[in-house]
Amino acid sequence: MNVPRILTIATLAVTLSSTSLVLFAQNEAPVSKSASSDKAADKTSDKATDKAAEKPLPPPPDSTTQGSVDVAGQHIAYTAVAGTLTVGATDVQDAQLGMDGKPLPGSQLAASEPKDGKDADSGDRVYKDPKDADAVAHIFYVAYFKKDAKNEDRPITFFYNGGPGSSTVWLHMGSLGPKHVVTDGDQHLPAAPYKLVDNAYSLLDTSDLVFIDMPGTGFGRLVGKDAGKAFWGVDEDANAFARFIARFITKFNRWNSPKYIFGESYGTTRSAVLADVLQNSKSIDLNGVILLSQIFNFTTDIDGPSGNPGVDLPYVLALPTYAATAWYHKKLPQQPAALEPFLKEVEDFAMGPYTHALALGTDLTPEEKQSVAEKLHAYTGLPAAYLLKANLRVSGGEFEKTLQEDQDLTTGRLDTRFSGPNLNPLSENAEYDPQSSAISSAYVALFNDYVRRDLKYGEGQTYLPEAQFGSAQWDQMHRGNASSLNVAIDLAEALKTNPDLRIMVNGGYYDLATPFFAAQYEEKHLPIPQSLAKNIEYDWYESGHMVYVRDESLKQLHDRVAAFINSTLAKSK
Repeated sequence: MNVPRILTIATLAVTLSSTSLVLFAQNEAPVSKSASSDKAADKTSDKATDKAAEKPLPPPPDSTTQGSVDVAGQHIAYTAVAGTLTVGATDVQDAQLGMDGKPLPGSQLAASEPKDGKDADSGDRVYKDPKDADAVAHIFYVAYFKKDAKNEDRPITFFYNGGPGSSTVWLHMGSLGPKHVVTDGDQHLPAAPYKLVDNAYSLLDTSDLVFIDMPGTGFGRLVGKDAGKAFWGVDEDANAFARFIARFITKFNRWNSPKYIFGESYGTTRSAVLADVLQNSKSIDLNGVILLSQIFNFTTDIDGPSGNPGVDLPYVLALPTYAATAWYHKKLPQQPAALEPFLKEVEDFAMGPYTHALALGTDLTPEEKQSVAEKLHAYTGLPAAYLLKANLRVSGGEFEKTLQEDQDLTTGRLDTRFSGPNLNPLSENAEYDPQSSAISSAYVALFNDYVRRDLKYGEGQTYLPEAQFGSAQWDQMHRGNASSLNVAIDLAEALKTNPDLRIMVNGGYYDLATPFFAAQYEEKHLPIPQSLAKNIEYDWYESGHMVYVRDESLKQLHDRVAAFINSTLAKSK
């Protein structure tokens, strides 16, 4: 899957692998066998070991280019920097790395690095193995700075996608950067050539922008001992991003700039933890946290709720998205004229009669069950008989497969406006996501072209849209809890320790990966004083998970995010 994707608790424990860029020593001329002796053989063996040693390539130097874009009547000239920053796997390690990513002279990290030399006992020559070095992450980023702006007056916003395991190609090329992949519509794009345009809705009119790829994705690489374990996990990942941000604002002298983080999908999960780490471990207060397609509590995931019987909240919180989708595809028995008033009615039913009916379980009478099924039919378009067979509980995959079954179509997951032919008409669940299939190739192709042609970076390298997962496991342990990931407490702690922090929640009505009503529910159940609830605003769009793939929603996203940033700046003066 080449788009940001949320994983359930069951699937979060996927296998992952660290990806390293290595250079093998060139082979020398073979040694004559006729001159062999035990001693010569030993030396030959030593040379072979030396030749086979894997040596990580240093990251390429940064590339700085110039560009311009017209936004809201402004002609904005900017400087773009594409490059990598190297972070350590722990704060102690990281503090011993220079800005060039190398251990500082005289540091313990430098002293403990593997070295070529002789064995103290035998005197035999030994060769360093870079795999024994301490793990580091070379994290790829692209930053855009408006020219002639004062650092202390100019906001800076850090963007990242989710997964976990996704690069930030999606936000970079689709949302608020200076370039935009043309994708408006709900149909599969024709094959290349695709269209990349200047982004008239770039956020560069309001903020400098930094797009960060997750460790092990993009042009970034993990190197060293147990590198996957060191960076792939809820806490490990958030701390790596915190170290990156601290290094970035040091390198570019942005410590006194207003700061914002913008995460999408699992990136919102990261944001909750990251905001807490930045503020309470790094003493870096944020001006705002911008969340797009939020998920904090993975027990509310609609992808696989049947594996957690007795927890019915996922069905309740997904119902408004089912209704919005049925409305869009005109599958309702009676089509309301407008979407939002209809959704308010569905939300009231979901939190009231529907929640009550599910809570009754086997105590629900047949008559009551029939009545709820008929109401669900009116709101989702699914047949009442199907709803009764499903015990009034339909998972996301079942809904995607069933809604347009009469047309042999599968409904999208990330954006339910999209549809595609069924892969298997007899399957119970959707077997692919038509939205992902429709646009992924355009994003990946255009970024690979743009980064090399315009940003002058990446020659001879492979860009990884997703981490190459293999032998390591993503560690979902957080605050001592490995069974039910919920990061709401982290964002609550960030709010309580920085009462001026503002939160902006964005979501699409047609997002079935992270339903908008679930995001609203999570925010309204943060363990915070009621007085801090005013710090949170909600913005919904007639689009899906990636709200920016629809031009009208992209314009709204720009205008609302710009207004959010400007309002936080006004309050800080």
